[in-house]
Amino acid sequence: MKKHLLKTVAAAAVLATASLGALAQNAAIVNGKPVPKARMDVLAQQLASAGRPVTAEMQPQLREEVIAREVFMQEAQKQGLDAGDDYKNQLELARQAIMIRALFENYRKQHPVTDADVKAEYDKFAAANSGKEYKARHILVETEDQAKKIMADLKKGAKFEDIAKKQSKDPGSGANGGDLDWANPSSFVPEFSEAMTKLKKGETTPAPVKSQFGWHIIRLDDIRQAQLPKLEDVKPQITQQLQQQKLQKYQEELRAKAKIE
Repeated sequence: MKKHLLKTVAAAAVLATASLGALAQNAAIVNGKPVPKARMDVLAQQLASAGRPVTAEMQPQLREEVIAREVFMQEAQKQGLDAGDDYKNQLELARQAIMIRALFENYRKQHPVTDADVKAEYDKFAAANSGKEYKARHILVETEDQAKKIMADLKKGAKFEDIAKKQSKDPGSGANGGDLDWANPSSFVPEFSEAMTKLKKGETTPAPVKSQFGWHIIRLDDIRQAQLPKLEDVKPQITQQLQQQKLQKYQEELRAKAKIE
């Protein structure tokens, strides 16, 4: 009797150990089917990548979520919903999305953007935007006659800013009295840049300037040396831009090599 009791206790201990091991690996067991804790980890990663911080206090919520999904999944399978073509097609699309995401992530790891890449891109940007910056205002109208009438009004003492607000057809600057803020001449169409850079501080173009957008009256408010951001301040943006360019090129190369009939 004593030996039998010891065997029973030993067997119970083994079963308890096995159950603890199962619980350590699984978030729960639903209708006899284990729900791995790994699902909670993946769910947490998805939330984090979407910008939602995942804290230790959220573990019970994550557990409840994966349990609920398993309950619903089992019921859907019981009703045979996993046998339909629509389900199979959606499942294939989801599988493709996961694999493609993994492919691109693997490419990024194998082809990282280096500090030298970032520095070279920054130097190109600096070269293209160095020199002088101009702070100008303009009034944009559709016809030369309208522009000449405005210039005559300005000579009579009308305020440039007031006319720009009322008559300029450039909605962005017009509401601000024609203000175009500080900009490199390369930011504008050639006709505009050429006329603007000939002006001295405080001067207005002596005649209307025609461009593809209409007729401009331009006033130059100020000039300064270009003020470029520091490399460390724009490094994250440059890195992201170069990563996107690399990935885009990789996608184009794969598409070009594929045999499509």
